[in-house]
Amino acid sequence: MKVFVTGGGGFLGSYVVRDLLKEGHEVVSFQRSAHPELLKLGVEVFQGSLTDGDALALAMRSCDAVIHIAAKAGVWGAADEYYAVNVTGTERVLKAMEANGIKKLVYCSSPSVVFNGNAFEGEDESVPYGAEWTSVYPTTKALAEQKVLKWGRAGLGKVIALRPHLMWGIGDPHLFPTVIKRVKAGRLRVIGDGKNRVDTTRVENASAAHILALKALDKQSAINRAYFISQGEEYLLWDWMNQVFKQINLPPVEKHVPYKLAYGMGAMFECIWKLAGSKKVPPMTRFVARAMAKSHWFSIEAARKDLGYCPERFPTEEGVKQYAEAWLDERTTSEGV
Repeated sequence: MKVFVTGGGGFLGSYVVRDLLKEGHEVVSFQRSAHPELLKLGVEVFQGSLTDGDALALAMRSCDAVIHIAAKAGVWGAADEYYAVNVTGTERVLKAMEANGIKKLVYCSSPSVVFNGNAFEGEDESVPYGAEWTSVYPTTKALAEQKVLKWGRAGLGKVIALRPHLMWGIGDPHLFPTVIKRVKAGRLRVIGDGKNRVDTTRVENASAAHILALKALDKQSAINRAYFISQGEEYLLWDWMNQVFKQINLPPVEKHVPYKLAYGMGAMFECIWKLAGSKKVPPMTRFVARAMAKSHWFSIEAARKDLGYCPERFPTEEGVKQYAEAWLDERTTSEGV
């Protein structure tokens, strides 16, 4: 099969591309930046914007399926940029598929599409989409997920949407680097009582889920549905983070900030940053305060049953150890030790 991957040079995308090649597929990658390493792997690479429908349609020619991963992530930024990439870009992907007669789509979504300010403890895919958004990222991801599922349910194709939760691993540009930077600067605090539990997703498992979903598009029982993806185990967020910090020789985070105070500070910073027109990420936002103080973990039984998803293949402890070793090696090399 010839598979078209958006964001193939990104964090998750690069793992998916390699896993597709291991499965014997041909791969076409569409991305904003040049990634010479993909060319060396034998990947056909196109550079372009998700908002350029003509470029997408051209690059998709002769492909049999699409894995749509590319998105604008993060907790802060101009709303029009998020809408352009995450919503309009997804619409353009669907139109390009129609132009090329492609019927199979795996869409990378996010559990944040159901966030509503409350805690989540083992909920499954029956939980409704969120409301009262405090961040434009989940707003636009929810709109995009609804569009792809509506497209599939209208009989225009077959869709599976995946919601990998708090993804991390070697090459992670978001989760670990952000918190590590704050720990090193002495600016990270436990928000709330520190008893909130979460699940996370090792990037290798997230990639494996996309390959399984691609295969499951041939199963009528799995199509046009969304699935939560994680390690299948929940743990105390701050205990787990401190275990990670210990392995990379950083001190544990022990100081606390009350949740209501952090949430109020987030609202204040957002207001100031908007008035100033700043593109830098504020020290705190309402979305981050909620995410760091409240429990959010989900059932993955549907993914196990319908997709054959097995997160035990890439265990958490092993992945953290590998990440820590890679992080320490990188620091040793960069410092010339």
